[in-house]
Amino acid sequence: MRENTQNLNVYEHEIPIGSRLYFGKSAKVKREIEQKASEILTDEGFSEMVTPFFSYHQHLSVNATQLLRFSDHANHQISLRADSTVDVVRIALRRLKSDKGKKWFYIQPVFRYPSSEIYQIGAELIGESDLSISLKIVAKLLGELGLKPVLQVSNIEIPHTICEILNLSIDVFERGQIEQILAQDVDWLNRLALLKSPEEIDEVSKIVPKELVKPLTNLKELAKASEYENLRIVPLYYSKMRYYDKLFFRFLSQNSILAGGGNYEIDGAQSSGFAVYTDALIEQLID
Repeated sequence: MRENTQNLNVYEHEIPIGSRLYFGKSAKVKREIEQKASEILTDEGFSEMVTPFFSYHQHLSVNATQLLRFSDHANHQISLRADSTVDVVRIALRRLKSDKGKKWFYIQPVFRYPSSEIYQIGAELIGESDLSISLKIVAKLLGELGLKPVLQVSNIEIPHTICEILNLSIDVFERGQIEQILAQDVDWLNRLALLKSPEEIDEVSKIVPKELVKPLTNLKELAKASEYENLRIVPLYYSKMRYYDKLFFRFLSQNSILAGGGNYEIDGAQSSGFAVYTDALIEQLID
């Protein structure tokens, strides 16, 4: 009996690893970030949406091994929200059915197995494929918070096309196994791996297979449209989010991902969107 009481006392004031607790300064900074983001997105013509914690569709967004799953009243499998994009787009297209409501934002957590709680600010531009719009909104928010992170731009089409040309599995890119990719000992692939600036794309485009020219050109156009000074081209990057299929961007600082976004297609709608990772921003602003 004494042992059970001791175990209860051990966990009485503990929180699970991966979960979040905000108090004092961190709670204040979190609220300021969310308020600033809400103001910017509202000014940009977005409306807010808060989606359910439970979802039937999360396997379309992330790997099933990351989901916290259980059964509903009818024994259908559901999961805690691990990503917001698919649910936001489907709710907007199927339930609201309005041509006017195409720009939505949300400020809410997602949950990943075994006990990760991730707060984020996200937005979806349904039917809008110009990713530079999302990129500039994120850059504006980060700038107003006093942050100047590195911007990385990529095109998910490039890894997929390389896999088709060289008969590789996309798992190689998903796991970031660059050494295995470069072990192919292909000159144009090595040049792609070293590519860093938009100006270098024109030269590389002269030697790559023709299937890669258009994806590289689109990547160059996004880089130039961003008008962002601290920029890197990363053509071999592959996002693990299942719905991103074309252009993609990330803002990074001190090995932390502050935000990311890209193009995707859900239910036939070519769209774009982004997520800003609140906890990463709090760490940057409090340090």
